Amino acid sequence: METGQIIHTKTKYLFFVCLTLSIAFCLTNCKKASVTTEKKETHTEPLSSWNSEPKGKIIDWVKAVTDSTSTFYIPVSDRIAVFDNDGTLWPEQPFPNQLVFAIDYLKSNAAQHPEWQKDPDLKVFLNENPLQLKDATKTGLIKVMSISHLNITETDFNNNVKNWIETAKDAKFKKRYKDLVYQPMLELLDYLHQNKFTTFIVSGGGADFMRVWTEEVYGIPPYRVIGSYSDAKFEMIDNKPVITKISEGFYLDDKEGKPAAIHRFIGKVPVFCGGNSDGDLAMMQYTAGSKYKSMNVLLHHTDSVREYKYDLKTLSGHLEKGLTEAKKNNWLVIDMQKDFLKIFPFE
Repeated sequence: METGQIIHTKTKYLFFVCLTLSIAFCLTNCKKASVTTEKKETHTEPLSSWNSEPKGKIIDWVKAVTDSTSTFYIPVSDRIAVFDNDGTLWPEQPFPNQLVFAIDYLKSNAAQHPEWQKDPDLKVFLNENPLQLKDATKTGLIKVMSISHLNITETDFNNNVKNWIETAKDAKFKKRYKDLVYQPMLELLDYLHQNKFTTFIVSGGGADFMRVWTEEVYGIPPYRVIGSYSDAKFEMIDNKPVITKISEGFYLDDKEGKPAAIHRFIGKVPVFCGGNSDGDLAMMQYTAGSKYKSMNVLLHHTDSVREYKYDLKTLSGHLEKGLTEAKKNNWLVIDMQKDFLKIFPFE
């Protein structure tokens, strides 16, 4: 992508048509550990990978809202915490990981589908590095996402994602994608769990894609994962129940879609929200409107060495309005270069 290009969208470029159209716009116009599965911290000090200032603010807030004698006390049943995934719990650069999964699926199955090699829209994905998709078309992106995500049974899709998340490695870090989660955020999730918060993922990524591995990696079970989705159909095949993913009824869980999805699937206003971009702004505004003393934590990607540096000039994770509103409303903005003492568990 040419330097200086500014993409005014947060859309996660994940899952089916809405995602792929956004990616296509960028590409065509720019022309160009195992993660610890422990649910207990190994340190007696909470949030040990956080700088002291943001750590203190989070701890002070948690103490205030969990103290039954405090005027800010929040009952356990209302301690709802929501987190974006891409760019908040794991990286979203240079492309969202779900898109990489889709391309890897295409490549690994191409030998059984010679027609893909003849398809000009798919050739770019089969013959080029997925990080250099300057010639990708909207049609090609839609095809690649459809091939890897739709008209496939729930069981087969889950197995495909499980195999990928266990073996696929990121090109920059040479680590499995499941190893590339933010250690400070793992500590934050653990700290909230210890204080009887119920955590949810509310992401623009595909719900089915995330549900395969979030319990192992984050300690968040599948039924607490909200994301983009399309319809599914149920059938009895050979006297066995089968769910198949289909293309109808697509829902994009991004921007204003996030609080709507929280209303639909959780039914309570969160009191804590973690995000990293303008796509999370509406969810943060919704959280800020809680009747309780709420907290919003906004990650600002400022570390080009240990991770990535971006806010405006980015394919995914555009941050402009969210940063302005965070400063205006005194939300906690995390400078990842300064405030994260380590970024990944393997550091």
